[in-house]
Amino acid sequence: MDRKNLQDTAPRLPIGMLSRRTGCNIETIRYYEKIGLLPAPARSEGGHRLYGHGHLMRLGFVRRARGLGFTLDEIRALLQLAEDRDRPCAEAREVAVVHLADVRAKIADLRAMEAVLAETVLRCADGKTPDCPLLETLFGTI
Repeated sequence: MDRKNLQDTAPRLPIGMLSRRTGCNIETIRYYEKIGLLPAPARSEGGHRLYGHGHLMRLGFVRRARGLGFTLDEIRALLQLAEDRDRPCAEAREVAVVHLADVRAKIADLRAMEAVLAETVLRCADGKTPDCPLLETLFGTI
């Protein structure tokens, strides 16, 4: 794959077709253009956006990266690395290492939340007591 050609703007796909092929909402595609994650496409004589194969590839990259939880700034950095193949893979790895640490921290936070909620649910027993441990926990009275 020629990563330097990710910005191919040869007119091929209208925005609706790009949306269907990638599963990306039309408004999201426009937003990605606005913030520079997708280059501006060519336009038809009527002013409609017409996307090339490079747009399709780049949007797929962005969607997969978002699916892995990368931030838009991280994705922007990864795209720059993809376009500049003279830079070592270590730079992309560093972005991933930082992101992995964030993911692991979130997992730890979720496990802690799960433990608190599980304990609170157990304290509710059958739910027939007048005091509610869940509500008291949320108010900070327990």
